[in-house]
Amino acid sequence: MAERKPAAEIPSDITEMNFEAALESLEEIVRQLETGEGSLENAIGAYERGAHLKRHCELKLQEAKARVEKISMDSGGAITALSEKAGPEETG
Repeated sequence: MAERKPAAEIPSDITEMNFEAALESLEEIVRQLETGEGSLENAIGAYERGAHLKRHCELKLQEAKARVEKISMDSGGAITALSEKAGPEETG
């Protein structure tokens, strides 16, 4: 029997996807599963991949949220972004 990866480990082909591509793939899996066509084994595999895609999308959204939370406006109206390495950096 094939060895299964831990549930938390997202396959590399998914981790290389941007948010939009992962979401599109997840939506396609949902459409396929909703039809109810195909074998049970294929449905289980698709569900497992969908779970990885969902987790990847959640992580991408968390990353985006963290980046947005670091953006602020100073008293003069200039937009600044807090760098992880240093203090605020003016972005424009």
